[in-house]
Amino acid sequence: MKNLLLIVLSALMFWTGNRAFAQAEEEKLDLPGDNLNLYAVLKLFQESETLEGFERKLNEEDSEINNLDLDGDNQTDYIRVEDNVEGNLHTISLKVAVSEREDQDVAAFYVEKKEDGEIWIQLVGDEDLYGKDYIIEPNSQSGTVTETPNPGYSGNREVQPATTQQNVVYVSSWPVIQFIFVPRYVIWRSPWRWHYYPSYWRPWRPRYWHYYYGYHYHWHYYYNGHFRRWPSYRNPVWHTHYYGGNFRSRSVIVRTRSTRGDYRATYSRPSSARQGSALFVKRYPKAPTTRDRLPSFDKTGRPVITRPSTGRPGTTRPGNGGTTRPSVERPGSENNGRPGTSRPGTGRPEVTRPGTSRPNPGVTRPDIERPTRPGNPDVSRPTPTPRPEVTRPTPSPRPEVTRPTPTPRPETSRPNIERPTRQTPNARPAPAPRQETPRPSTTPSSRQQSSPRSSRETERP
Repeated sequence: MKNLLLIVLSALMFWTGNRAFAQAEEEKLDLPGDNLNLYAVLKLFQESETLEGFERKLNEEDSEINNLDLDGDNQTDYIRVEDNVEGNLHTISLKVAVSEREDQDVAAFYVEKKEDGEIWIQLVGDEDLYGKDYIIEPNSQSGTVTETPNPGYSGNREVQPATTQQNVVYVSSWPVIQFIFVPRYVIWRSPWRWHYYPSYWRPWRPRYWHYYYGYHYHWHYYYNGHFRRWPSYRNPVWHTHYYGGNFRSRSVIVRTRSTRGDYRATYSRPSSARQGSALFVKRYPKAPTTRDRLPSFDKTGRPVITRPSTGRPGTTRPGNGGTTRPSVERPGSENNGRPGTSRPGTGRPEVTRPGTSRPNPGVTRPDIERPTRPGNPDVSRPTPTPRPEVTRPTPSPRPEVTRPTPTPRPETSRPNIERPTRQTPNARPAPAPRQETPRPSTTPSSRQQSSPRSSRETERP
């Protein structure tokens, strides 16, 4: 049970940490809505007392909230506020006049009061500027929300302090919420239109998006602590009625420029993020994030956010910039239970096993004693009963059988028989000598000399 509780708490911390960094990562949508931070809009709505005051503050240059240039004239656009009331349901739209005949919805507040007095509020970004289902709402709709003092709020609204030295705020206690639900409320619809604006308003040159991001980056501690992204609509019928009714306005100019990619390349300058950060530090030197360093930016200009720990000590999740992941050391073990040194360039512990380590010439490593693992407890088992020895009878020796000695046979003498010598058929008898008739010699020399052949013949018998 205890382990299950720890797992649930770790998962909750991981989900909360991811939600805290989700808004920061979604600030660059590559859509026109990048230049109107809806978290800042909801924060301003919470601090405002009337819708007219909310519209005026929203369009002031010093508020650093409106940075839209939808028509592409290199001047900020004026955002007007219109409230449409149906019983206890208020649809508060933010619109921009793109031309003399076309308006474009930027976002819309859904504010509904239930029968029991409960207030539901959501801020929905228009699909043409923020994509589908970009919904922001307070962290707690009807319950108490402990809020730290806001260094940016300069209104005169009094908040009763709590015993924890923090302000306990209800959604129903927001000044603007109380204002729109009073019986004498006069529905506010901005009277301004194309090229017809209030005298106090002066358009200015839009900031680079990175300048805008550098300023609002230091507000994330407040945005993420009080507001959150929500995946669904509190009232699905309202969503169908809003997108299918006459509340929403769409501009062909905005859709054409968005398709061409004009809004993605308009305000890109990463070096200007430091200027926006310096402006925040100058205005709010006591804010808790004045010393936070800005994140780096990748090649596309998107900020590289490092996610928080996933519940394991010493771990971080790399962002899109390809940051490396440090080695993990779990409590109760050293290098995951295996002694050794870290390999250079890998960040992984090197395992030294006896008899398998390769000597490195020129490097002397100290002998590392591997911790002995505790053995399993001895389990006493009963000694098996020895089996009784079975004595087998010795077999009686077999009687020896005496066999009679065989009688030797008498030797018979055979006479030696002389066999005639066989004549070899190949031996032939020697031919008889030929007798030659002596011839009379005709010369005296022949008489005296006899031929050697005749002398041989005479010598034979």
